Amino acid sequence: MLDDIKKTLWASADKLRANMDAAEYKHLVLGLIFVKYISDAFVARQSELKTRLRDPADELFYGDAADEDIASELEDRDYYTSENVFWVPEGARWEALRAAAPQPDIGKRIDDALSLIEADNPKLKGILDKRFARAQLPDGKLGELVNLISTIGFGDDPSKARDILGQVYEYFLGMFASAEGKRGGQFYTPASIVKTLVAVLSPSKGQIYDPCCGSSGMFVQSEKFIEDHGGKLGDVSIYGQEANPTTWRLAAMNLVIRGMDYNLGKEPADTFTRNQHPDLRADYCLANPPFNISEWWHPSLDGDARWVYGTPPQGNANYAWLQHILHHLKPTGRAGIVLANGSMSSSQNSEGQIRAAMVDADVVEVMVALPGQLFFNTQIPACLWFLAKQKKRKGEVLFIDTRKQATMISRVQSELTDEVIERISQTVAAWRTGGESYQDIAGFCRSVPLAEIAQHGHVLTPGRYVGAEEVEDDDEAFADKMQTLTAKLGEQMAKGAELDVLIRQKLGGLGYEF
Repeated sequence: MLDDIKKTLWASADKLRANMDAAEYKHLVLGLIFVKYISDAFVARQSELKTRLRDPADELFYGDAADEDIASELEDRDYYTSENVFWVPEGARWEALRAAAPQPDIGKRIDDALSLIEADNPKLKGILDKRFARAQLPDGKLGELVNLISTIGFGDDPSKARDILGQVYEYFLGMFASAEGKRGGQFYTPASIVKTLVAVLSPSKGQIYDPCCGSSGMFVQSEKFIEDHGGKLGDVSIYGQEANPTTWRLAAMNLVIRGMDYNLGKEPADTFTRNQHPDLRADYCLANPPFNISEWWHPSLDGDARWVYGTPPQGNANYAWLQHILHHLKPTGRAGIVLANGSMSSSQNSEGQIRAAMVDADVVEVMVALPGQLFFNTQIPACLWFLAKQKKRKGEVLFIDTRKQATMISRVQSELTDEVIERISQTVAAWRTGGESYQDIAGFCRSVPLAEIAQHGHVLTPGRYVGAEEVEDDDEAFADKMQTLTAKLGEQMAKGAELDVLIRQKLGGLGYEF
């Protein structure tokens, strides 16, 4: 049911967009969903308090207070902030905005409401994007959008409403990424890739870090994984960084709407030159850095403590990301990183030497080759690196090839299904334990000793090691099989000859004989 609701909401919201660019429009839609969430959480807490203040058995019982006294008591912000509920001033509450939706100045009213909310909640300072008054939407469309967002959220249960709003927010992020195409990949990693990273890393408790966090999809999926496996919200501490200011805001809103505490640094900033968490050593790192970026180097990075395995080349940041993440891992920490396939085999400049040093230091745990067409923003083939400073299975690297495991979900987009992700995670888990439950599977996975990797020039491409998939023998005799195949080929050649004659006739009729 919720999937249908999300699709209906998206179709309606996209229709209201008219000719507005998706990159601009997403900030309006996601911003309104965020304000709706904050207001809903406030109203739910207010309703709970109203009941408790009237209940003689409750510790908050307010005696025989008059209605106006109860109303005044409900405006005590300590009741809300003590429960991590944002204080929403009366004029900024959703019902006030909804009532004003038909007004021509609704954009300015929303901006004013955001300013009021920001002033009363220091944690939201700089997060709320006040661009509604200058939105380039046709007359009335912004008001219609407010009315549409008003339909999200069901019942009085705050946790249920939060989950619905969170899922709608995440779904809309993905749909906007698809609508924006190449630009969409700057803030959104496709869900199946995030799920794969999280399933293999299996986060439980501790600190999770993403140095290029986009819209926070890695964090959201990690929390979901933990809750699905018996943990609870708050078992992990979240640390992120993002250079793009608008994406940084999307990330913060995505976490707030999920009720997740976080530290995204004091400001949006470049991870290499303005590291927001220099002293952090995390239990888990997850990242999807921009592939092969060349404009990243700064002279201040020469001799940086992060370059343990060698100084990355100035023309490509791939090995800067890998070493930055290793630097921020605890001795027992693990990391999963999405990178372009070239990172597994490149020997340009110092990349080959850095990769060799990492392999020989035994910090590379698992390498996964991904199928094509998973990403919105690039057709560059990608892979997953899994790193660990203290591997459970030392002296070997597990290679997994999933290039034939994708399922097409549209004409241009593919994904890894939950079944495939489960197969990958179970394979890694079995391999880590080192028991008989793990077996090499030709064409899919193989555990390879470091000495063999060195013989291949420290190239880490899974296809080089897992071999070809075994083809099931159908026991048909060779002569019989050849007879069948040649008969089929003969039929196809005859059909081809018929088509040649037909094409010649058609072209001849048009005066183009040959």
